[in-house]
Amino acid sequence: MGKTPDFLPYNPKLKAIARRLRNNMTPAEITLWQHLKGKQMAGFDFDRQKPIDEYIVDFYCKRLKLAIEVDGSSHNCKESQIQDRYRQSRLESLGINFLRFQNSEVQHETEAVLTTIRAWISSHPVR
Repeated sequence: MGKTPDFLPYNPKLKAIARRLRNNMTPAEITLWQHLKGKQMAGFDFDRQKPIDEYIVDFYCKRLKLAIEVDGSSHNCKESQIQDRYRQSRLESLGINFLRFQNSEVQHETEAVLTTIRAWISSHPVR
């Protein structure tokens, strides 16, 4: 895994799209954001709808270099899965780690999702 630069590149055109996405979050994204905002997750600061490179990730923690994606049913088709893998691979090449959850997991198994995130954080100490 490569070293993540202090400043991650992003397409400035994505800023307006990210703002729209923040104002129109899915119910699952809202649920997860309630547990990530305000450094509630082990004291780490997360951003929502963060532009990185040519993409926007649902949630991102700069200190952890961690992106968290919440996938809805639109991610179930083969074409979307191929695009998701390419996108994730490209962002991983910048040193970003990923956790990916389904909408239904976040909404119906919230505590299990939070436990998974906490476990990832405790097994990946910040250097």
